[in-house]
Amino acid sequence: MIAVDRSAWGRLRVTGGDRTRFLQGLTTVNVEALADSGHAWGAILSPKGRVLSVIEVTRADEAYVLACEPGLTDKTRALLERYAVMDDVAFEPLTGPAHQVWDDPAGVWAAPIVGGEAAGARPDTDPEVERLRIRGGFLRHGVDIDEDHFPFETPLGRFLDYGKGCYVGQEPVFRVHAQGNAARMLRGLTVEGTAPIAAGTALAAPAKGVVTSAIADGDATRALAYLHRSCWEPGGTVEVDGRRASVHELPW
Repeated sequence: MIAVDRSAWGRLRVTGGDRTRFLQGLTTVNVEALADSGHAWGAILSPKGRVLSVIEVTRADEAYVLACEPGLTDKTRALLERYAVMDDVAFEPLTGPAHQVWDDPAGVWAAPIVGGEAAGARPDTDPEVERLRIRGGFLRHGVDIDEDHFPFETPLGRFLDYGKGCYVGQEPVFRVHAQGNAARMLRGLTVEGTAPIAAGTALAAPAKGVVTSAIADGDATRALAYLHRSCWEPGGTVEVDGRRASVHELPW
């Protein structure tokens, strides 16, 4: 179990009579289905279905708390304010300590961001945090995801609710889902050896793909990489940086 410091993350308290309808129509999260204190991960998309911001939404009594990475704080608030033209919604920044508790790779997306101190909370730069993050496929903006990606290419895909109704970017996401036309998918790699692998390292042909994150783990290297549909099947092998790598579905 690892407590991960989230004090620097951006958090907004969303209030107002239109708060639920507003977030329901702007984000991929099924806000209407959240129980009190319930939370869910999702995204704010462009009209073309690309990921503009990765967010967590928590229902808190008569409000919602929206959280995002530090680098997305200003951008996310600007997106909310841009769409809140005629809506009765207000956005109040929250500050102070916050954290997540990760038990295992499968739990990195299940752990809520909660306010308050956590004894021994570690920063993202801690190697154990990074190993668990990579094995769980917990996305880092500007590293593993940016505005060039669709949510279904990442672990965000398993949180997409195809029955929640209309929201910004829904149409292209639903179209690709219905047609099964995704061209790439974020996968985990266990690479032989511990020599560093730089972000952006391409897989050796004939495989197609590129590494986004990597860290040594014991006598191997754990990595995240976008793989083309021709080589993304879990259990397969590819070559990266002259080394053999096994392909894993996330988390692993």
